[in-house]
Amino acid sequence: MLAKVTSCAVVGLEGALIEVEVDAAQGLRTLTIVGLPDTAVQESRERVQAAIRNSGMEVPRKRFTINLAPADLRKEGPAYDLPIAVGLLVATGQVHSVAPDLLFVGELSLDGAVRHTNGLLPMVSTAKHHGIETVFVPQEDAPEAALIPDVTVIPVPNLSSLVMHLNGGLPIQPYDLEIDLSDLDEVVYAADFSLIKGQEHVKRALEVAAAGGHGALLSGPPGAGKTLMARSMPSILPKLSVAEALEITKIYSVSGLLPPDKPMIVQRPFRAPHHTISHAGLVGGGRWPRPGEISLAHRGVLFLDELPEFNSRVLEVMRQPMEDKVVTISRAAGTLTFPANFMLIAAMNPCPCGFYGDPTRECTCSPTMVSRYQKRISGPLMDRIDIHVEVPRVEYDKLTDDRLGEPSEAIRARVESAREAQGARFEGGNLTCNADMGVTEVREFCGVDTAGRSLLRAAMQQLGMTARSYHRILKLARTIADLEGAPDIKTHHLAEAIQYRPRRTL
Repeated sequence: MLAKVTSCAVVGLEGALIEVEVDAAQGLRTLTIVGLPDTAVQESRERVQAAIRNSGMEVPRKRFTINLAPADLRKEGPAYDLPIAVGLLVATGQVHSVAPDLLFVGELSLDGAVRHTNGLLPMVSTAKHHGIETVFVPQEDAPEAALIPDVTVIPVPNLSSLVMHLNGGLPIQPYDLEIDLSDLDEVVYAADFSLIKGQEHVKRALEVAAAGGHGALLSGPPGAGKTLMARSMPSILPKLSVAEALEITKIYSVSGLLPPDKPMIVQRPFRAPHHTISHAGLVGGGRWPRPGEISLAHRGVLFLDELPEFNSRVLEVMRQPMEDKVVTISRAAGTLTFPANFMLIAAMNPCPCGFYGDPTRECTCSPTMVSRYQKRISGPLMDRIDIHVEVPRVEYDKLTDDRLGEPSEAIRARVESAREAQGARFEGGNLTCNADMGVTEVREFCGVDTAGRSLLRAAMQQLGMTARSYHRILKLARTIADLEGAPDIKTHHLAEAIQYRPRRTL
C-alpha cells in the first residue's frame, strides 16, 4: 500500500514543501529512506520504529521504502520523524488516509513524545502560502506556529494522541493564540542612557546613529564607558513593529535560538560576538549555510568590542553586507541569501596600551606600534562606518555626581519622531531609515544650498574624502535635520555630520 503525507523543509530562511511517500511491500523487514536524506534523517528509521512500538502500535514485517520528494532537495534534521511515522501507519492500515492539505512536522522520542523542531515559523508560513490550512506541530512549538494567522495549529503531545485524533477518536483541540501586541511596548532593557556619566557629545552621536540607522565607531582609553554606551543602544532604538518582530523571529526560529517561553522576539537584537569568531560565524556559512551574527543582528545592533583584535579577514567579509543589507552565501549545492540590515557599533582603543592621546596617563607605545595597531582596520571598512567619535576619560566630578542623565525613553522619543519622518519620506518603498538610502535617494532627498556646497567642497579637499564619504555625510546631515524637524538640510547640519568623519586615514 502507498501512503503520502505532506511535510516541510527549511532552505535558508524559507520553507519548501516535502511529500513523504511510504510504500509497504511484501518481503524481508527493511526500511529504506531515499531522497537526499542526511544522517539525522537516516537515523529516523530507528526512532520512528521504536516510537510506534512504544505507542502501542506495530511495525509489520514488510519492506518499506520511504521517498522524500523532491529528490534533488537536501533533507536534514529530525523534523521528518512525525510525517514518516504517520506515513508508515497509513501504509499499514493503522491510521485512516491523510488528506494532502494537512502538514506534519516534528521530532519523535523513543517513547512516542513529539519534541521541539527548529524553523516552525517559515514552515507554517510556507504551508499557508500553498493553501494548507491545518498543521500538526509539537505541542511546545504551537505558540510559534500560531503566529501565522488563518492557519489551524494542532499541538501534538505524542504519537498515540495523534493516531486517536486521525482515527476519529479523542480529538486534539486546536491551539488558539491571541498575539499580545503590548509585549512590543513593555520591553525591559539591560542598560539605560541615564546611567552614563558625562560623555554628552558621544551620547549625541549615538542618538544620531539610532535616528538614521548609521554605524558608529567609539575610540578611547580603557574604562571610558564605550561598552556601556554600546549596550545601552537598544534602549534608544525605535520599538519593533509587528512585521519586524516576525522577520527577526523567523531568523531565530531557523537558528534554534527562540526563547522557550516566548514565541516572538519583541526586542531589537543585540549581538556581541567575541573577537575570536570565524568569518563563517560572523556572516553565516557552513556546508549547509546557517545565519551568522550579522543576520542574527538584523534590525538591531551588532557590537564589535576591541575591533582591531578581530581577524582582518573576518572584518573584511562585512564590507559587502554593510552596503547591500543582505549577505549571499554560495555553495556547490546552491546559493542562499540572508537579511543583514544591522547597525554596527564598534569600540576600540587608540593604541595597544590604550592611552595614546590621554591627557593624564602616558602612552607606552612607539609611533610604529600605534600606526600598526590602527592599520589593522582597513581604510575601506573605516570608510563604511558613518560616525567616528572619540570617547575621553570621565572626570571624577562627573563620575561621582548623583544626578542622573537624560533617560533613554526621552532620547527614544526623539529617535522615533525622526524615524516617522523618514517613514513618510520613503513611503511605498523598501527603505526604512536614512542609512538605507542609495545614490538615487541621496540625490532626491539630500539637496543642499550654495553655502552647504561650499562647506562640502572644503571638507572634501581638507579631509581627502571619497565619494562614499560624501554620500554618507549627506545621509548623516539628513538624519540630523530629521532630529531637528527641519525639512531641508542646513549648513549647521552638514557641519555636525562632517565632524563625525575620521580625521586621519588608518
